[in-house]
Amino acid sequence: MENTLGDFLRSRRARILPEDVGLPSYGRRRVQGLRREEVAQLAGVSVDYYVRLEQGRGGSASDAVLDAVARVLRLDEVEAAHLRSLARPPKEPAGTGAQGRGRGRGGQQVRPGTRLLLDLMAGVPAFVLGRRMDVLAWNELGDAVSGFSVHAAAVPGSPPNQARHAFLDPAAREYYRQWDAVAAETVSYLRRDAGLHPEDPALGALVGELSLRSEDFRRLWADHLVREKTHGVKLVRHPLVGDLDFGYETLGVNGSPDQLLVVYTAPVGSPTAQKLALLGSWTAPGAVSEASEVS
Repeated sequence: MENTLGDFLRSRRARILPEDVGLPSYGRRRVQGLRREEVAQLAGVSVDYYVRLEQGRGGSASDAVLDAVARVLRLDEVEAAHLRSLARPPKEPAGTGAQGRGRGRGGQQVRPGTRLLLDLMAGVPAFVLGRRMDVLAWNELGDAVSGFSVHAAAVPGSPPNQARHAFLDPAAREYYRQWDAVAAETVSYLRRDAGLHPEDPALGALVGELSLRSEDFRRLWADHLVREKTHGVKLVRHPLVGDLDFGYETLGVNGSPDQLLVVYTAPVGSPTAQKLALLGSWTAPGAVSEASEVS
């Protein structure tokens, strides 16, 4: 049986050397990083309790204990929230269990107002990212840059999925000029999703599929990196206009807590902005596109 909490804690304490936290480094160590006894000592809990916590038998650990462990392991804000989710798994809202998540749109419906906003953002590539990195809707320029409609057509009945594209589409390594960074970001975002929704069968199936078909995904998944998708740089090589250097910003969609509006940006007058204008001139005007079905 998978012990995600224990695997996460072991991976985090492996990053920290004893001298990093003021402890002497003595004796031969079987594993890299802090020992469980050292984490317990620094966190102010008994060794037995910390061992049980790593084994997934810690019961309902208190905020004080989890905060102390997070401090010792030098977790950032996102990692500390992930630790709390793993130690005290959130309860899924009614209707979002295995039955509620079938093949229908369920909680991943995109509101008409959000679709209209995408349509009005005609000058920038934009799309809505949902659970499991499903792309739920996009505007014309977003499609012209990222090819969402092509990806949707390749797997009828399912929305485009950025994780599948990054790891299973051979063209992705050419498209993403910093593929390694995109791959790590993708896995860390899925890890966070898994901590927030531990009983999601569709997410489990996605992780299983990627693990079976991609050695790179298996390696990165085992690292237990966890991050939020916030902002950054996206460097792509477009098949028609060549290299595009984007910044990107992600904005939460109020009222749809599992959805993000992702917008690619380029400075006015930059080579990327000029190429975007060229792509826009080739794009037939029309309403925002949406995935035909969202699981």
